[in-house]
Amino acid sequence: MIDWRRVGQLRDEIGPTGFAEVVDLFWEEVEAILDGLSDQPAARLESDLHFLKGSAWNLGFVDFGAQCQDGERKAAQGRAAEVDLGSIIGQFGTMKQAFLAGLRDRSLQ
Repeated sequence: MIDWRRVGQLRDEIGPTGFAEVVDLFWEEVEAILDGLSDQPAARLESDLHFLKGSAWNLGFVDFGAQCQDGERKAAQGRAAEVDLGSIIGQFGTMKQAFLAGLRDRSLQ
């Protein structure tokens, strides 16, 4: 799920140009972290998932943020092997597609 109210608030706060820059930076940073996520030690995994969670929630990616939070908690508890990285990566792809489609539908580009 995407919190479109949050997306609209962010766009209103920083303007269309700033919003486009934030979204582009979000894609770059998140995709770079996701690319190396499976190769991280547990402490780094926890930190990376914490970053992803905060970034996701800032941009309204509710479900992706919740999955990252769950993984972050598991990693913090020494259960990094239980973190379903494939599901997190898949959820990001799904949310990205929905976000881009929603931006077009809502004329928020």
